[in-house]
Amino acid sequence: MRNILPLKKISQFDPDIHKRYRASACGPVTAYAILDYYFPNRFQDINQLYKRLGGTAIGLFTWRFVRNLSKLLGDDWVVATCSIEEVKKQIDKGYPVAAKFDKWFRWKWRGRYSFDYHWVPIVGYEESESGLMLFIHDNGGKNRPCQIRKVPYAPNRDILTFVKIDRKKRQQDDW
Repeated sequence: MRNILPLKKISQFDPDIHKRYRASACGPVTAYAILDYYFPNRFQDINQLYKRLGGTAIGLFTWRFVRNLSKLLGDDWVVATCSIEEVKKQIDKGYPVAAKFDKWFRWKWRGRYSFDYHWVPIVGYEESESGLMLFIHDNGGKNRPCQIRKVPYAPNRDILTFVKIDRKKRQQDDW
């Protein structure tokens, strides 16, 4: 499959994001991009989202991302870690998934990965003879906008955590 979900591309280094948050804003920017997909233009301030999700100078812990985003969205939504198989199901249904690359807290310090520590929205995937590829928004860089990147799943498997953000009940005519 090579269907790319149309999320708004946002850089964590955007001038609207407080300067001291930028280096660690990847989690809140990921949440913002996914929330904006579900609720266009409802969440305007990434700085507020950074605080509400519990962002820190060293990043956003998965348990905080899940707990605080669950509180923000309420009882009609499920925010939970999930498997790669669930990621593919979510993408196939048209729902983006948050992914966290984390070699530091997974004790994989010497490994070579696409990112050492980074939250990103997954917006698509592709299975081929060479393996599963994930299409992600990379959340930008200091001097460049966010772009879609293709990263291999297999070499990153040991440091990846996925978080689905989904309605508990979906009506036939939803989305």
